[in-house]
Amino acid sequence: MANDITFFRRFQDDIISGRKTITLRDASESHFFAGQFLRTGCYEDDSYFCTIKVISVTAVRLSELNEQHARQENMTLSQLKDVIREIYPGEESLWEIAFSVVKVA
Repeated sequence: MANDITFFRRFQDDIISGRKTITLRDASESHFFAGQFLRTGCYEDDSYFCTIKVISVTAVRLSELNEQHARQENMTLSQLKDVIREIYPGEESLWEIAFSVVKVA
């Protein structure tokens, strides 16, 4: 069965443990909606590691990211902005997908 959303493997433990409770994505992944259950896999090999429930999907600009976003991503604000710029170079419009883990592989 295919995964609905993927994360870099380096985020897997933070997601499973509940230390990472949001993800920031570009418009190509803005179609998710509250209440949706998503099979979650590793970006590198698409291996399934958990199922998450989407709590909310909210538009946010890179310039609006704050310490709360960073805490929800389990990193500093500086680290968060660096990661976003690395993954989505030049992108200012993002989508915050808040989620909770409902099942671990």
